[in-house]
Amino acid sequence: MEVCGKEIRTRGGLIRIAFLDGEGYQFLEDPEVALGAIRASKSPVDLFTFIQKISDTVPRYGYPLDWDNMAGLPVSTFEHWMTHQIDFKVRNKVRKATKTGVVAREVPFDDALVRGIHAVYNESPIRQGKRFWHYGKDLEAVRRIKATFLERSIFIGAFFEDRLIGFVKLVANEDWTQAGLMHILSMIQHRDRAPTNALIAQAVRSCADRGIPYLWYANFSYGKKQRDSLADFKRYNGFQRIELPRYYVPLTAAGRIALRLDLHHSIADRIPEPVAATYRRIRSLWYTKRFPGFEGA
Repeated sequence: MEVCGKEIRTRGGLIRIAFLDGEGYQFLEDPEVALGAIRASKSPVDLFTFIQKISDTVPRYGYPLDWDNMAGLPVSTFEHWMTHQIDFKVRNKVRKATKTGVVAREVPFDDALVRGIHAVYNESPIRQGKRFWHYGKDLEAVRRIKATFLERSIFIGAFFEDRLIGFVKLVANEDWTQAGLMHILSMIQHRDRAPTNALIAQAVRSCADRGIPYLWYANFSYGKKQRDSLADFKRYNGFQRIELPRYYVPLTAAGRIALRLDLHHSIADRIPEPVAATYRRIRSLWYTKRFPGFEGA
């Protein structure tokens, strides 16, 4: 479904929740107009959810809301980030990447980049202890995945001896006031060269050069898991937890009941963290046994 020139997607079975495709990379200028269009479309949507920009944290609308969290980095200059915003260990890793021969730079979206990303994707069937979604995809599938929002995308590659060993797809919103790390991934075999730190550093530089005031890196934490290695990585690299209003607008009687009974949150959000942590350990062990040789991937 298209509303106000933007694609609207839905998720859920019993309760259908609609949201803006590319949420965080684009926003609705007038939510009321979008809501009217969704109602008029007679699509089977029970709730519509949307957020504000990370620079706009004060609730502006009278709809029901929950508080969501995002990882945001205020950007001024690259030198300020290097000197004042990051942990000293990160500063050392950025320098280590350079010393060990890693070069991070902006690159065009072309066949060479697609082939390089394909090689990164197909290095390991598991990542962070779980099945890697993009493993095994062919070149054309990789091209389609990476070809979204091209007019607002900045691609960054990390190279070692002229071979791509990591990449970033950075996507700006419509007015270029924030840019998000839509994809960031590096080869496991080159982890000791700190290519991911080099990619983050270049992403900051790319934003600073364009005057983009905020770099966004998805959620700071997920569900009840408030602390993990990814959250630590974001914090050490200067990202802050930013609380944003997330609106849930009921469009049907089922949507109003779901909102009242708190059914709009996923089942995963309701699982106690100790139980979820145990599940993650078991899952990691299972994948380690299934894919021997990829321990620590």
